[in-house]
Amino acid sequence: MSNPYEQQPGYQPNLDPNYAFTPQPPAPVLAGWPLRFASGLIDWVIVAIPTVLLQLAVNQAVGSLVSLIGLVVFGYMEGTGGQTPGKKVVGLRTVRLDNGTVLGAGLGIGRRIAHILDALACFIGFLWPLWDEKRQTFADKIVGSVVIKVQ
Repeated sequence: MSNPYEQQPGYQPNLDPNYAFTPQPPAPVLAGWPLRFASGLIDWVIVAIPTVLLQLAVNQAVGSLVSLIGLVVFGYMEGTGGQTPGKKVVGLRTVRLDNGTVLGAGLGIGRRIAHILDALACFIGFLWPLWDEKRQTFADKIVGSVVIKVQ
């Protein structure tokens, strides 16, 4: 052999018993828009019912406080465990785009707040996953997250 780095003819590293091969897990499946919508609807109902009832029974400020608490609690749940009650029901999880881990409490709450941008301009940000390659909303793009199906 003229080149010391040249492989022997017919050498196949995958058949060599000394070749280290570690199988990779399958890539996660990105969640489709219908499942994302269903999980969001479930979460919205969980927060909206007590909010409206308290606004009617007590006053507007108490209802708004409950809504704010719901935003923080669901953001914390999604950031630390990847799931809100709605996502658990439909089998979805929110993870970091770069490494697949949970977002953390701060980014989870930040993602919930960033959904305000999704609602601007006729809720176009919530529809963005219909044609986006990574199926991300604007909030997902801001915090670097994706929503995947739980296997």
